Amino acid sequence: MKPSISHFTLFLFFIFIFPVAVLSIGVNYGTVGNNLPPHSQVAQFLKSKTIITHVKIFDTNPEIIKAFANTNISLTITVPNGDIPSLTNPRNAIRWVNTNIKPYHPATNLHYICVGTEVLHWGPQNLIDNLVPAMKVLHAALVRTKVDGVKVSSPHSLGILLESNPPSNASFRPGWDVGNIAPMLQFLRKTKAGFMVNPYTYFGYSPKYADFCLFKPNGGLFDKATGKRYTNQFDQLMDAVYVSMKKLGYPDVEIIVAETGWPSGGDPQNTHANPANAAAYNGGLLKKVNSGVGTPLMPGRKFETYIFSLFNENLKGPSLDEKNFGLFRPDFTEVYNIGILRGPQEKPTGSSSKPAVPAAAPVQGKKWCVPKPDATGAALQSNIDYVCSNGIDCRPIQAGGACFEPNNVRAHAAFVMNSFYQANGRNDYNCDFAHTGVISSTDPSNGSCKYRS
Repeated sequence: MKPSISHFTLFLFFIFIFPVAVLSIGVNYGTVGNNLPPHSQVAQFLKSKTIITHVKIFDTNPEIIKAFANTNISLTITVPNGDIPSLTNPRNAIRWVNTNIKPYHPATNLHYICVGTEVLHWGPQNLIDNLVPAMKVLHAALVRTKVDGVKVSSPHSLGILLESNPPSNASFRPGWDVGNIAPMLQFLRKTKAGFMVNPYTYFGYSPKYADFCLFKPNGGLFDKATGKRYTNQFDQLMDAVYVSMKKLGYPDVEIIVAETGWPSGGDPQNTHANPANAAAYNGGLLKKVNSGVGTPLMPGRKFETYIFSLFNENLKGPSLDEKNFGLFRPDFTEVYNIGILRGPQEKPTGSSSKPAVPAAAPVQGKKWCVPKPDATGAALQSNIDYVCSNGIDCRPIQAGGACFEPNNVRAHAAFVMNSFYQANGRNDYNCDFAHTGVISSTDPSNGSCKYRS
């Protein structure tokens, strides 16, 4: 039957009054640079020029929080890892809310409080033990001080997974699963908050699976147990998280992508860090999360997603990769075009006319994981404690062992960090260690102390 004029008129009414939703995306706004624009300019740029609707920062900088007032952009702030134990005290938590939330909300649309960053993966143990209690006490402080609409969560690296391929075989690491993640998921379910994860396909890159990592056409990977085929690694990692949550009894808790991205430039050996690949990944991600398609095991689900990061940050490092994750340069020009800017745009092509860090010839050979030059002794000792409690043979750094000399924390940390990196798949994220590790192409072996490669 043909539609009547009235039906057609009603159709047009809905088209113009309720148009198809505009694409939106969240972004991580890091500030480790000495050439970045003022916070007020950043907030107004995002509001007026981009489709970015959610912003996440890594601290509680009051100037940033004030800059986003009355922009209608939702802002997620972060409790520094070191402050976690103090927030298990209710008085401290109320004081924290009165200082960092109440003066700004709701003029600034504060959305989430992240309690720490990747605490479970990198520790130390006292932070791990206090993480969920601090989340609960902080939530109670929000309720007591009558702050509405602000939720509490905590982002995790995917090092919390024991296995991710195939997704059907995924699970959280023993110990963390029941001891930390299950009570966290119970809290998130009760408070209707999301479980935050940081799935970086960049750190799982290999030339063989380049298209799989970059949302490009490929044959995919087949999971026999579920009969599902995966054509991109993002879906694989998200379903691995979902399966792990389901095994603990919490498949209904929302999943939030707190960080993911791809650098447009990097160290000479990382030739896959380039503008074309960054555009392919982040452009594919943008289409993916706004499509509403979901994943093979979570059809129809959309994920609140934050790209890392807003700007190239010139003081990050020491690797060039870390300096080049930005969508924009400090002068607000795009590093590459994926349709983030509002208004008529040229068709996304991959890169702008200004080059990022030029790629050099790849360095062939083996790779090792070593401490960054600026890593503190306390952080390196924490790395040693973590590695040696997770199944890595640390006897070589004990008295009488082949790698006991030189007897200092940096040398011992270098050996065990590399052992962990080599034993867990030699992915770049296995050498992150809360940003204290770096990949090296120089063999650090010394005399009888031989490093695995």
